[in-house]
Amino acid sequence: MVLFYALIATLIISLISLIGIFTLAIKEKVLQKILFFFISFSAGSLLGGAFFHLIPESLEKDLPAFVFQATMLGFILFFILEKVLHWHHCQNQHCDEHKILGFQNLFGDALHNFIDGIVIVAAFSVDTNLGIVTTLSVALHEIPQEISDFGVLLYSGFSKQKAILYNLFSALFAILGALLGYLVILNTEQITQWLIPITAGGFIYIAASDLIPELNKEKAFAKSLLSLMFFILALLVMRFI
Repeated sequence: MVLFYALIATLIISLISLIGIFTLAIKEKVLQKILFFFISFSAGSLLGGAFFHLIPESLEKDLPAFVFQATMLGFILFFILEKVLHWHHCQNQHCDEHKILGFQNLFGDALHNFIDGIVIVAAFSVDTNLGIVTTLSVALHEIPQEISDFGVLLYSGFSKQKAILYNLFSALFAILGALLGYLVILNTEQITQWLIPITAGGFIYIAASDLIPELNKEKAFAKSLLSLMFFILALLVMRFI
């Protein structure tokens, strides 16, 4: 029953990624105008997720030296990933920087969802009520995260339909995490011990090296101020969820 409950829970979590369907009713011109604020919210939610959730969770289980070294490892791995994507997509002098950002964000989100699946199946293995509470907690965290991820994909040049499809594919890694977590439940602690801070490092890298520089390109004071408000709003949402 543990695996059954965990699979149902992670399926529900994965379906949250379809929140982007609501944008299908928004006209393309209007959507392009608000994409900048999606990026602001995404930068805040990624940094908030790393500093308010992932790193503190790791510090509860491991020594600070290990956590920060693993976080730096994640930062370096995402730096290498970006270089590989540049090499793959930028041959023959043709390079779509925004597209690379989209794929990079998908990779980080898939890893994050995979961890969520492990956490959920581990919670259900202890107690059903704990599993339900954990699922609700993850769901509340995922709503702003999925909104921001969808915004990044649109900003990266994906069509609305492709952004919805890719976001759902990334979200389904939670189910994979639950399956593998169940199969190696005795070793779950060792797996998450590494994956959580590595994911935090990846989130910090994406926000600091890709999203925030995009925000800094905006010269209009009013629009910059509004984007800063969205950035802070995302931090507050992640802090108090």
